[in-house]
Amino acid sequence: MTTRTDRPPLEDQIAQWRQYLRRRRSINGPDIEELEGHLRDEVTGLAGAGLASDEAFLVAVKRMGSLDALSREFAREHSERLWKQLVVAPDADEEDTPGGRHETVVVLCLAFAAALAIKVPALFGLRLGGPDGEFYARNASLFVLPLLTLYFAWKRGPRGVNRLWLALPFVAAAVFANVYPFPARSDTQVLTVLHLPIALWLVVGVAYLGGRWLGERGRMDFVRFSGELAIYYVLIALGGGVFTGFTMMMFAAIGIKAEWLAEGWLIPCGAMGAVIIGSWLVEKKQSVVENMAPVLTRLFTPLFTVLLLVFLATMAWTGSPIDVKREVLISFDLLLALVVGLVLYAVSARDPQAPPDFFDGLQLLLVVSALLVDAVALAAIAARISEFGFTPNRVAALGENLILLVNLAGSAWLYARFLRQQNPFGALERWQVLYLPVYSLWAALVVIVFPLVFGYR
Repeated sequence: MTTRTDRPPLEDQIAQWRQYLRRRRSINGPDIEELEGHLRDEVTGLAGAGLASDEAFLVAVKRMGSLDALSREFAREHSERLWKQLVVAPDADEEDTPGGRHETVVVLCLAFAAALAIKVPALFGLRLGGPDGEFYARNASLFVLPLLTLYFAWKRGPRGVNRLWLALPFVAAAVFANVYPFPARSDTQVLTVLHLPIALWLVVGVAYLGGRWLGERGRMDFVRFSGELAIYYVLIALGGGVFTGFTMMMFAAIGIKAEWLAEGWLIPCGAMGAVIIGSWLVEKKQSVVENMAPVLTRLFTPLFTVLLLVFLATMAWTGSPIDVKREVLISFDLLLALVVGLVLYAVSARDPQAPPDFFDGLQLLLVVSALLVDAVALAAIAARISEFGFTPNRVAALGENLILLVNLAGSAWLYARFLRQQNPFGALERWQVLYLPVYSLWAALVVIVFPLVFGYR
């Protein structure tokens, strides 16, 4: 007879239930502990009545539904162990609330407004394509993020003064994006296009959390929301691509070229409206993606680990340095940011009370590999600057890679200590959420200061 060294199945089920509750904004740590105490008492009583542990757990969670709506939702989603559906009928008490009754209408109106917002400049003679494309690129985030912030401000219900403070960053962003005299295709203009959405995403986060931004748990909730929105957005974009393709095919069948419809309306308007719709889907059906996200994280973590290790080995074998061009720098920064995103999502999906396992070791290997790649990229950037001098792209890449280096180094240190059981997993989670504003602050610095320092070139 073999002895199990892992946790009993009942403890795994309770850990999953506890983790589920932690992901909900309306319940905090002490409430979870109190509910868990009630749940364990129910399970003990049912087990004493002769039920098996898994049966006792499911029945106890169902009974907990009368104590807390979140437990009821957990029971509804997990008791049958079936694939979750995107559309689930709302509970009666949700329908009775003003938000539940009007939210769909509000979301559709905001999505329609975002879709039309990108067409407003055309009324003043600014065409989406051609030389006016730079204007649209600089202001792309301003067409939709203020409306997304308005949605969360309406749903969370902050006071009027808070809404005013939320509006000010967008006004400032519109000024800095359009007042600076950027020459055509200037480096500082490209940096503004890339960094302005990052800076404004912090404002969306403040509205999303409704006053919980200073809390560590709240920031981690926003990390989950951001990742889940990205998943939904990609899915919507794939569906939109199919829809656009069929639209053009149908018109072509009758001898009409519909490129103007796709390029001028379907793609830009759909891209803006999909941000609002995707955010609403995350809000309404968050649990659907909560099962997808950890699976995707566990799938891509080993793939990216292998990619980084193979890249480092190939570079060492061939002796080929990194070619420090703008496109290459952007690609490396996106790759390292994606690695940080995988780490963030793995942290957000993990039960902090669970002991270290194999996947934690794999995460540490991924972080260390990314740390080495970042160090190589920094060395190449520094060599390029010493040889050819400072440019906006090189300084921006230097700053971003230094910020990523600090984040990755801190994560590697805390992961290693956690694997050696020298500190709890919460220390790593705390490091990640405290570091989040650094990215937005750096992005704001690039948008506001770089054009002035480098003379808009």
